[in-house]
Amino acid sequence: MLADLTAGAVEDAETRATERPLAVVERAALAQSPARDALAALAPADRVKIIAEVKRASPSRGDLADIPDPALQARLYEQGGASAISVLTEGRRFKGSLADLEAVKASVALPVLRKDFIATEYQVLEARASGADLVLLIVAALEQDVLARLHALTLELGMTPLVETHSADEVDRAADIGARLVGVNARDLSTFALDRDLFGRLAERIPADAIKIAESAVLTPADVAHYRAAGADVVLIGEALVTGDPVATLGAFLEAGK
Repeated sequence: MLADLTAGAVEDAETRATERPLAVVERAALAQSPARDALAALAPADRVKIIAEVKRASPSRGDLADIPDPALQARLYEQGGASAISVLTEGRRFKGSLADLEAVKASVALPVLRKDFIATEYQVLEARASGADLVLLIVAALEQDVLARLHALTLELGMTPLVETHSADEVDRAADIGARLVGVNARDLSTFALDRDLFGRLAERIPADAIKIAESAVLTPADVAHYRAAGADVVLIGEALVTGDPVATLGAFLEAGK
């Protein structure tokens, strides 16, 4: 599944590159205003912080919400107390787009994450050209030299890489490239199985100077409390926020993460 998602995302990026060549995207990326400081926004505090996700669908759950106005959804997240916004830009299975990211970035003052299956320099550059402040890099999808190269490019462009892991080996690989923002995804992107306790097993392996992010398997305040007790600085939440009242849900989640 992960290999197919990544291959599809790269193919779609190659199609976009025929209309908007690398040199054009690079100029647009370099002309953007400086990226917002995600490390400061997500720094450890006396309560959990939340990255709230604009997410219409997923391969595991199908359609979740129409979200005709992603900018409005993001403003509700900001109102509810989110510390950053994640925007799914993968179009085939998640029904997102870079236009969603651009709309969200223009509507909030929070750092914005491009969440996609990124494996090329072009994708990193178009993330910055569209205003992204953070870029997701999935360790399982990338050879180590590619991971290191894309991580370095993301930093060079002033953005923050969110390096996503799913095993002890992948946490070590994230540490080896100096990742400061390390996520542990409870969903195995090869099988889409969930393991809510995975974060707790891997948290101590994450370098002490890195911000620890728990991803997936969050539907109730108890799930947030579970991750906070296991050492999470930040929790990334999508489905629970797009299928209910985002402001009220965020309030309950933030209260549970104190």
